[in-house]
Amino acid sequence: MSSPIAFSAAGTGTTTGAGGGNSGGGVRPKLEHAYLELRTPPPGGSLTPGAPCGRIDFQFNPKELSLTKAAAWNRTPAKGAKSAGPPEYQGPQPSKLTVEMFFDASATQDTSVVTSVEQLFACCVPTSETRQAQRSSPPWVVFHWGGLTGFPGYVSQVQVKYSLFTTSGVPIRATCQVTVEEISGETPGQNPTSGALRPRRVHRVLSGDTLQALAWQEYGDPAAWRLIAEANGIDDPMRLALGRELLLPARDEAGR
Repeated sequence: MSSPIAFSAAGTGTTTGAGGGNSGGGVRPKLEHAYLELRTPPPGGSLTPGAPCGRIDFQFNPKELSLTKAAAWNRTPAKGAKSAGPPEYQGPQPSKLTVEMFFDASATQDTSVVTSVEQLFACCVPTSETRQAQRSSPPWVVFHWGGLTGFPGYVSQVQVKYSLFTTSGVPIRATCQVTVEEISGETPGQNPTSGALRPRRVHRVLSGDTLQALAWQEYGDPAAWRLIAEANGIDDPMRLALGRELLLPARDEAGR
């Protein structure tokens, strides 16, 4: 049984307070564009995604995000019984995130729409590195939108509808329905709602920042720096580029 949840979100707007009015003197917040982060498939069957290896930006932020969380149940029929037996819980099924990506190049009449669609299709094809290593796998993906981040997954389906073309037949407008499926279901010690979108704070690296110091400030535990490093694909914790934006996972993730 699955339960889809739709999240509506506006791409722009002013910050509002509890009373609904503009806060901060009507200062317009920074517009954060959504994107799909591509991660290197991990070796040896690991469930931890590798380092970032690219991204696909949303030209326009999505109007809706659809999440589906499902569980597997099993009923064993009893011969001659008047009613069905009680269901037995088998475990969770992978979560799915469905999002619409809209691309438009009607103003420039260029091939950028085709390029973006080809990037999405490439997410369904094994990378050349994994083919050479005889462990074929497409890139893993993680959905990001400002401080909101999704689960590590893979693109299971891309549906594209072209709706505008140049006189020479080049598509310049496309609506893409992209489905991302969770790589792993619930594992021991994992938050049972791990397949949901999670709010994460964003920190811009300043001079003197270290992962240990950030972990202490955020979680009260300097040893939690590994969680920040994993969430941002950092291989060398001693080298942080100034100005880089780091996603800080939620506190309950640090406690696992």
